[in-house]
Amino acid sequence: MIKSEKEYNAIIERIEELLSNPDNIENPDEKGFVELNLLSDLVADYEEKHHAIMAPTLAEAIRLRMQERGLTQKSLSEYLGVSTSRISEYLNGKSEPTLKIAREISKKLDIEASIVLGV
Repeated sequence: MIKSEKEYNAIIERIEELLSNPDNIENPDEKGFVELNLLSDLVADYEEKHHAIMAPTLAEAIRLRMQERGLTQKSLSEYLGVSTSRISEYLNGKSEPTLKIAREISKKLDIEASIVLGV
């Protein structure tokens, strides 16, 4: 178990060294293969506890999809069948979509239902 950020950084450096040899990644008989896997598991556990990545908010997810797809609030409102002001409310966190609109957001924008529903 990693107990400090200093240990974490040292293990990250060791993992980078091990990754420089492709055999450590692909060959289970290689000495570095086992070490790499053990250290990777330790880092994953530490990061989950100390560097957890939070799920995006609905507003963040919608903004990202709008940017990726070149959508404006107006075009998104037409695409989802809601008013532009309603989209603005979603983006500013002033209101949440109805279940019907949440379904549309999830399907049409390919946003996980758990993010759309805030669970």
